[in-house]
Amino acid sequence: MVSAEEHPTDRLVHAVEQARAAAVADAAADLGEAAAATAVGAHLGSEVEDPGTLTHFFAAEQGGYRGWRWSVTLTGVPDGPVTVNEVVLLPGADAVVAPPWVPWQERIRPGDLGVGDLLPADPDDARIVPAYLESDDPAVEEVAVEVGLGRTRVLSRFGRESAAERWQDGPHGPAADMARHAPGRCGTCAFLLPLAGSLRGAFGVCGNEYAPADGAVVAVAFGCGAHSDVRIEPTPSIPEPVYDDGVDLEPVGTA
Repeated sequence: MVSAEEHPTDRLVHAVEQARAAAVADAAADLGEAAAATAVGAHLGSEVEDPGTLTHFFAAEQGGYRGWRWSVTLTGVPDGPVTVNEVVLLPGADAVVAPPWVPWQERIRPGDLGVGDLLPADPDDARIVPAYLESDDPAVEEVAVEVGLGRTRVLSRFGRESAAERWQDGPHGPAADMARHAPGRCGTCAFLLPLAGSLRGAFGVCGNEYAPADGAVVAVAFGCGAHSDVRIEPTPSIPEPVYDDGVDLEPVGTA
């Protein structure tokens, strides 16, 4: 019987050695009995989960678990025995733990795809839609809605806007250092190959093999020193020097 003066969790608080024995037994399953005794270190305190449940914490002393602790949860009811509910290793505040898991779809970055790699599009990717849906881009719809002939999926409005924003803010956008010092803009350059569809007025592909953006998508407000209208003034010729010895010469044929 539990006395009136004794709190229902008092027995659980005092059951430190029972909790330690449970932690040692759990450690022995992985480390062996000889190492298990030293793997469970000093008692670090306890925490009441509810009136009938309490968890004891012990320092984890095995290698590779700095800052971790053994967590042993005990359960007891009035007039009943104290039983072990759970034994587990938990990281403490200064524990060395693996970084949070990030799905591969969120980890991949532009340029990560290598030769032979496969990168499937997410079925719920908001950037693309089935081709039988209107894409809001007449130039795309000309080929996309051909049943059995066109592409099965095309860029959605969100997909096009996302690409446009990325290109506009990228290294071939108007804010690039090269664009700010360029003598002209790509929109007025003969080497610009405009894109088709709704992006035609804002972007094109550079077709100048000597330009830094050759073969890349450029904003019409981008520019470089290889603009088709660049002209370099020819160097003026320097006339031959004329020497004057101070002697007046009479005209030829005069007496």
